[in-house]
Amino acid sequence: MSSLIIAFTWREGTAVIVNTDRGAVRGERVGNGPAVFRGIPYAAPPEGPLRFRAPRPAARWDGVRDALAFSPVAPQPTYPGWRVPRAWSPGDGSDYLSVNVWTPEPPVAARAGLPVMVWIHGGAYRRGSSRVPLYDGTRLAREGVVVVSLNYRLGYEGFGWVDDAPANRGILDQIAALRWVQDNIAGFGGNPRDVTVFAESAGAGCLATLLVAPPARDLFRRAVVQSMPEFYPGEEQARRIAALTTAELGVPPTADALAAVPPERFHRAESAPVVSMLTDPGSWETPTLVPYGPVRDGVLLDAVPWRALATGAARDVEVIFGFNRDEFTLFATDTLLGADPAQTAAFARLPSGAPAAYRAAEPKLADAEVNLRIMSDLVFRAPAQWSAEAHATTGGRTFLYELTWDRTPLGAGHAVDLPLVFGNTDDPTARILLGDTPDPGFGPLSARMRTAWTTFATTGDPGWPPYGPDTRLTRVWDTPPSVTPDPEAAARIIWEGHPYR
Repeated sequence: MSSLIIAFTWREGTAVIVNTDRGAVRGERVGNGPAVFRGIPYAAPPEGPLRFRAPRPAARWDGVRDALAFSPVAPQPTYPGWRVPRAWSPGDGSDYLSVNVWTPEPPVAARAGLPVMVWIHGGAYRRGSSRVPLYDGTRLAREGVVVVSLNYRLGYEGFGWVDDAPANRGILDQIAALRWVQDNIAGFGGNPRDVTVFAESAGAGCLATLLVAPPARDLFRRAVVQSMPEFYPGEEQARRIAALTTAELGVPPTADALAAVPPERFHRAESAPVVSMLTDPGSWETPTLVPYGPVRDGVLLDAVPWRALATGAARDVEVIFGFNRDEFTLFATDTLLGADPAQTAAFARLPSGAPAAYRAAEPKLADAEVNLRIMSDLVFRAPAQWSAEAHATTGGRTFLYELTWDRTPLGAGHAVDLPLVFGNTDDPTARILLGDTPDPGFGPLSARMRTAWTTFATTGDPGWPPYGPDTRLTRVWDTPPSVTPDPEAAARIIWEGHPYR
């Protein structure tokens, strides 16, 4: 049942109160623009016996609950070597399964039924939260949409295999949040039948799962999948990762045993399976650089998303898929940059002639650049293009983009799309991505991308032609933007016969 607006006081500095199905919440207006509600619980805290179980409904409350501060974040390790504040510390609260809502300037009651955009953050399935200033929804809300962001369980708690508990608990959390949106967003001026989910990196990996997961059907109408990663382990690989991790912890992979382990101990043990995948990649179904990904458990996910999309599983959802040209510059290490491209191709399970094929397309590529191209394509570009082709081939309305704007320290690197889409630069992560002073082209390009995302959420048309396997028309985000047929044709051909496809 949709909620009702019970009070609005839109004078500067006064509260905004909305009723939800759990109780009333008090938000605040941001300057003279949107109102924001922070830290609204959509599920019970995952603590004690609930820590490794499917999410349960949040408790009801009496009176009016303040929604003026963000909730705690999911337990997570720090970013090694990054100049970003520590997000989580042992002892932080466990009531982090929450949503935040930005709703446009008044009067909301007179503008009810606005499009809704729900954001799922990334962070390699181990890090991140909805409270990061980079993800502030104010600028997007000013363009006439209601913006929702959410937290979900991360790391082993969200994605590690547990013998006697459901897999993909982090994605079950996201489904619970999307159901909260269906039940409550009308009270914030949004239309529950006009929901677009947008997500990046690990969040996009989750969103690709949601596209084909039966329990998520009818919870959203459109999706923007930004830089989805390739890792979707099968049950056997998930169990093997769990065995290496729990061996480090000295406990069996059962819900009760794992619930007794402090989160910080998981963070120290999670490197064991990654070391094994890097040192002996041939013994793994899908070797990768992270310990977690959505598991092909036969409940939420039967096959990798691009194969599931090829069955028409999300034919009725309008989808934008996209990637950045230089994705892997964010993750480059001296080991990768100095490797023999033949070794990198073997890790990526490409034929021995792949490095030469890359150089035939771009003769000036140095070895380090070939390595970066291979890893960018393995982890991000190929899955995006395979998914777009699968969705379009089965009749889904599909769009594809490539970000090539490279006026940053990382070129067109992974996550550079985040400040562009949200329009926020006053954030430590944004400064890593853009430099202390963004290039002058940032503002105009960001405005164009925000308009494309919000227009797609409103009409289903982002402003460029749909993608099809015949034309392969692709929006190339640069200054100025363009539409190009098959801009990564050479890489697409190199990866056509890849075993992951």
